[in-house]
Amino acid sequence: MGARKRIKADSMKEARKNIAFAKLNNCPTSPRKMRLIADLIRGMDAEKALSELKHNPKEASIRMEKLLLSALANWEAKNDGKNMDESNLYVSEVKVDSGRMLKRIQPAPQGRAHRIRKRSNHVTIVVDSREIETN
Repeated sequence: MGARKRIKADSMKEARKNIAFAKLNNCPTSPRKMRLIADLIRGMDAEKALSELKHNPKEASIRMEKLLLSALANWEAKNDGKNMDESNLYVSEVKVDSGRMLKRIQPAPQGRAHRIRKRSNHVTIVVDSREIETN
């Protein structure tokens, strides 16, 4: 490995020290319903996003709140000496992808059958610390 690559790898490691993520796979909620919650908290400060999720009546917000708490705990484990309040954490990225689909049959009139698709999703939350500009 060359010197330039090593320097670049070290700087990338240092840049990734501020971010932490958490993943939730095969969550039994439809991706469309989960994306409504994801769009609500994307780009928000972590504390504000937590309070928003806590007071949201949708069922998907409970799962998203637990996932955000997990991402914050991962950030805290990664950065031992830093304080979460002083580092100005925010939700930098939320991705909701569709997961596996369970296919079921619903009986219909006249001997027919309708297919029911029970959807699930994969959610990824990335938490980052915002740099405070001093002039």
